[in-house]
Amino acid sequence: MNRKKFIYKTLLASTGLSLPLGNINLHEKSKRLTILHTNDMHSQIFPFKSGKYKDLGGMAERATLIKNLRKKNDNILLFDAGDIFQGTPYFNFFGGQIEFKLMSEMNYDAATLGNHDFDNGISGLNDKLIYAKFSFINSNYDFSNTILNGKIRKFKIFKKNQLKVGVFGLGVELDGLVQKKLYRNTIYNDPIEVANKVSSKLKFDYGCDMIICLSHLGLEYKSEKVSDLKVAKNSSYIDLIIGGHTHSFLEKAIIVTNQINKKIVVSQAGYGGIKLGRLDFIFNKKNEIRKVISTLEDIKSLNFS
Repeated sequence: MNRKKFIYKTLLASTGLSLPLGNINLHEKSKRLTILHTNDMHSQIFPFKSGKYKDLGGMAERATLIKNLRKKNDNILLFDAGDIFQGTPYFNFFGGQIEFKLMSEMNYDAATLGNHDFDNGISGLNDKLIYAKFSFINSNYDFSNTILNGKIRKFKIFKKNQLKVGVFGLGVELDGLVQKKLYRNTIYNDPIEVANKVSSKLKFDYGCDMIICLSHLGLEYKSEKVSDLKVAKNSSYIDLIIGGHTHSFLEKAIIVTNQINKKIVVSQAGYGGIKLGRLDFIFNKKNEIRKVISTLEDIKSLNFS
């Protein structure tokens, strides 16, 4: 499909790194689940026209890549880790409508909120949610006294390939990043405390085989600020953290040992839709993760017929 036709229609209506997490018997029955992810898209609708990332990024290009991957594999979940808004005139003109419509066309399963997703205020975000045919998930923002109350999920459970996958979200502290008048009565709760509480609930109350955190905290900092790596080290039941906020291009996922001496995968895919993160999780017959294949693919300008 022509790139412009894809955008217009929507407005109207490799080689990876193998990360073993345990021994797997090649003769035993195994299952595969593919996680695709983006973050910090910042309203990059078309590929970059110049600079270091010339011809990379773009919504139609990403849609084509995802469509081709889905043709080969039904067991795919697609997530975004926030900051969908702000960065190009498309956001200034459409206020986020085009971003949500295009992501819906690509069949995103869920996204979390970044600080820039509040740039049109909590009311502006609320008004555009009608264009998103996917779930927004955040667990550490309390929206009880806002118009977003009941519209942002605390967590969601997906079922793929006989696997139960629990997903929750963590957002960065808004104070100091976003004007108070934009996020209003949104309350920020400690991400590590929330992560442990929700992940435990997903594992023991809901029996999830895999638990994913969509995070807009940032990969890591020199300060004591909470980050993805700190959450990973101080948690017990998370299997994967898909991150954002720091625009980190991780050519391979990071493996972190958690509080109970188990391994957590942490991944992030830069910004601007330049890369598509891909993680292939291999499960044994007991639905235990035994291997991960990590790939980061360029989203290049394509020639459409």
